[in-house]
Amino acid sequence: MAKKNTDIKKDKRAEDVLQKIRNLESIAALSGGIAHDYNNLLTVIIGNISLIQSYIETDDMIYGLLDEALEASMTAKSLTQKLITFSRGGAPIMETASIAPVIKNATEFTLSGSNIKCEFSIPDDLWLVQIDKTQIGHVIHNLVMNAREAMPGGGIIKVAAENVNITDKSPGLKIGLESRLENGNYVKISITDQGIGISRKNLDKIFDPYFSTKEMGTQKGMGLGLSICHSIIKKHNGDIVAESFAGPGASLHFYLPASEETIVTQKSSKIPEKEKLVLGKGRILVMDDEKMVIKITGHILNRLGYDASFSKDGAQAIKMYKKAMESGNPFDAVILDLTIRGGMGGKEAIKRLTEIDPNIKAIVSSGYSDSPVVTNYKKYGFIGVVAKPYSINELSEKLNEVLM
Repeated sequence: MAKKNTDIKKDKRAEDVLQKIRNLESIAALSGGIAHDYNNLLTVIIGNISLIQSYIETDDMIYGLLDEALEASMTAKSLTQKLITFSRGGAPIMETASIAPVIKNATEFTLSGSNIKCEFSIPDDLWLVQIDKTQIGHVIHNLVMNAREAMPGGGIIKVAAENVNITDKSPGLKIGLESRLENGNYVKISITDQGIGISRKNLDKIFDPYFSTKEMGTQKGMGLGLSICHSIIKKHNGDIVAESFAGPGASLHFYLPASEETIVTQKSSKIPEKEKLVLGKGRILVMDDEKMVIKITGHILNRLGYDASFSKDGAQAIKMYKKAMESGNPFDAVILDLTIRGGMGGKEAIKRLTEIDPNIKAIVSSGYSDSPVVTNYKKYGFIGVVAKPYSINELSEKLNEVLM
């Protein structure tokens, strides 16, 4: 009888997990759809703001007001990327960067309005890393939020970063993480709280999806948030581990491989958008099923000096491209949206177009910046990417790069 009851409990737990997975998949699909539509709306907003700015002097008050609206829109853009990361697993879009400002910004934002003080320990000579800033910012937000929830009565959270070199002779950490990493240089980030801590038996479980300590009357349930963090860090070729102490408090450490690349120093003064515009000429074919996106893209291309034509799906784009070639007045470049509702999208269209013209200059445009077609665009036949939402400056630079 006892064995039967145990089997029933196991079956119930398995059923609960499957139901949670189905619910998560439904929420993920919904999140992805919202992000796609939201990015199209932001393309119109950011496109129009940056287009108007291109006609205004930078010392005009209106330019400054538009700049504030643009900054807010770019913040909204980062929120859509979080939705995409959640909905699709999020292949990181890497860039060489300093992680220090990412750490500080994400931490301060997460702790704003709380009764918790943060103490930073970040050296000036911290190595650069290859990261997706949005995803790593999401990781830090989750880890700091987890620490915040462990301290309802307030206290101090310590956030530290340091350079670490791991070799075969490196002294292993008590928590055993270094042995799981390949030899090399890493940046180690640690977030330490003064909460109730994590029991030893739960240390290896907290990165499992749906694991929660709510039932134990401890922290507010870490489960899915930490499992997403673990997934993101692993996709950055790093690792993450939890450490708890004999008394109150716990630490979460994650390692990211250091980069040997350098960053070109940016000018401290802001370069006006219109001075950065690269004008051009030529015929551009744009494929998109959103009328609002087509309209603003047309205005931007005309402002930049291009002659724009439009198609609503891949089938129409193929016909137009073929007809233009046969008439002796071909398109100089095409911009293909990756996702077309109820029609042929960019992935299929580029296959057919390269058969017609192996030398086609095609740019893929998508709100799904983590799509394999976007991250490995050359493999699919594209020679450039412009991620939605984009500004007039971004589109001008990309077209100049492609048509050079």
